[in-house]
Amino acid sequence: MTIKETQMKTVPEQFEQIELEFRAIFADSSDVVFRNFLLGGRKQRALLLFIDGLAGKNILNENIMRPLLLAEEFFSAPKSVSEIASSVLETSDVKKTDQIKEIVAAVLGGDSTLLVEGSKEALLIDTREWEKRGVSEPGNEVVVRGPREGFIEALRINTSLLRRKIHHPDLKMEYLKSGRYSQTDICIAYVKGIASENLVKEVRRRVEHINIDGILESGYVEQLIEDAPFSLFPTIGNSEKPDTVAAKLLEGRVAILIDGTPIVLTVPLLMVELFQSAEDYFSRPWFSSFVRFFRFIAFAISILLPAFYVAISSFHQEVLPNSLMITIAAAEENTPFPVAVSVFMMLLIYEMLREAGLRLPRAAGQAISIVGGLVLGDAAIRAGLVSTPIVIVVALTIIASFVVSPLSDTAGLLRLLFIIASAIFGSLGITLGILFLLLHLLSIESFGAPYLFPIGPLGGREMRDTFIRAPMWMLNKRPRYISRYNETRQGPHQKPPPGGKESEN
Repeated sequence: MTIKETQMKTVPEQFEQIELEFRAIFADSSDVVFRNFLLGGRKQRALLLFIDGLAGKNILNENIMRPLLLAEEFFSAPKSVSEIASSVLETSDVKKTDQIKEIVAAVLGGDSTLLVEGSKEALLIDTREWEKRGVSEPGNEVVVRGPREGFIEALRINTSLLRRKIHHPDLKMEYLKSGRYSQTDICIAYVKGIASENLVKEVRRRVEHINIDGILESGYVEQLIEDAPFSLFPTIGNSEKPDTVAAKLLEGRVAILIDGTPIVLTVPLLMVELFQSAEDYFSRPWFSSFVRFFRFIAFAISILLPAFYVAISSFHQEVLPNSLMITIAAAEENTPFPVAVSVFMMLLIYEMLREAGLRLPRAAGQAISIVGGLVLGDAAIRAGLVSTPIVIVVALTIIASFVVSPLSDTAGLLRLLFIIASAIFGSLGITLGILFLLLHLLSIESFGAPYLFPIGPLGGREMRDTFIRAPMWMLNKRPRYISRYNETRQGPHQKPPPGGKESEN
């Protein structure tokens, strides 16, 4: 019997039928425990239903079974589940229901169910306690200055980490279930009064519209609710750091937390966010601005440098100084492949090395990435298969792609497309590629927000936090298209007074 078949059914009146009903639902499930006993050791029968491994044994033994078995005087007469919940059970989270579907969902989620003779209602008791990873620093978002804690795979712990950052009752969390078989818990988090109500409704609508067998990771949800599924650029943000997600919530975004994954989704996403880091706001503005501007340059290098080298060496040799052109021509003279083929081949070899380094065990992966790159690069030059300038160009390209890690996969595909365009049309192909790329970015939206904002459409005050990061006291407004009804996030006169003098205001 499936959950769908029990949707309209309630708990049977006859106690004998209760166990038969649930044994039919959980047939062939040896981890489902049916514990029959007498309340207070007397005549009133009870059934405790839970899943071994999801429910905590200490909670079951000390807070549920022991009080129910030892309260002999209390159970001198038959009691209702309401009386038991208010007078006997030593647990904080207890709910009542008569719906079999709700009971089954609760048991599968780790709760325990208490059914008592003479009552059509059941008690759903929170006994969730399973093995989980401890809170630690996320490996993909390392910072020098800032909080070190990261989300884990347990949804309740992740929501508590957000609560620790935002101590306000306006932080709202709505819970949904998705996945016909996985019944995955999903939490939609937002700050009421800052996040747009239309944005919250749209996120809720898209998540509720998901109809799939199972949600095993946040990537399932991301791919089913994003605005531009065929774009190379992500339109939904993600993070493993509570401070980053909290900052986005305070700007008016909505977070989507999925049970079983440490990756939290945030919407809407602007492209400029991909060039920002949480540490930008923890450091002083001058260094943060330099690093952020450098990220934009590094991204341009990662997608355009190989294409420019192909175009210049194949079509536009006159733009280089004679001495440099002679050096490149001498290096390419004895190689058997055209420049475009050599660059393409070296980049594909790098992608293979990167994939192998990611999939192998960590120690072996690091060895194959380092040794493979050094040995293959040196051997290819010595064998005359590729020239030294090509190895240098590819190495600089790969290093630049690591600077903007959220776009490293996108940059890998874009650079291959630009190489093909430059090999066919030269600099004209690169120019057309950049034009098409800009038109594509201008056409994308993320939950109603222009993807390229504030570059296109051009923003005013938002430019203070785009290519550079202005001082914190100048970032007094939230971005437009994100929070349209509550734009002010700082009080007036936040600029530090000069010379340590007290502000007149």
